[in-house]
Amino acid sequence: MASQQVQGIRQVAITVADVDAALGFYRDVLGLPFLFRAGPELAFLDADGVRIMLTTPQGSGAVGANSILYFRVDDIIAAHAAMLVRGATGERDPQLAARMPDHELWTAFLRDPDGNLVGLMEEVR
Repeated sequence: MASQQVQGIRQVAITVADVDAALGFYRDVLGLPFLFRAGPELAFLDADGVRIMLTTPQGSGAVGANSILYFRVDDIIAAHAAMLVRGATGERDPQLAARMPDHELWTAFLRDPDGNLVGLMEEVR
């Protein structure tokens, strides 16, 4: 019998006004690999095994009012700076968010073309 519990996140939908503009941000600014398009209103990218689906509002969801995606990076200061150079709008510079027993959690925030908040995180050991 199959397990009745969830196994993790496989895909996240982000509601955007313009799929082409959003694709440029998530692919060219954040550097996520492009997977495929399913018509003009859908584009898919890969975030380390989790599909990111860019979509215009399809009966629910509002542009710029999505949950926050946090992307893991290896060097938050360098990654944040590089993304700003590539055209991201900065929301908050990298800073220490929490001290854990075995690491420090650092976060930074950007905005995509629709104003969706995008988080960056690094666990510094």
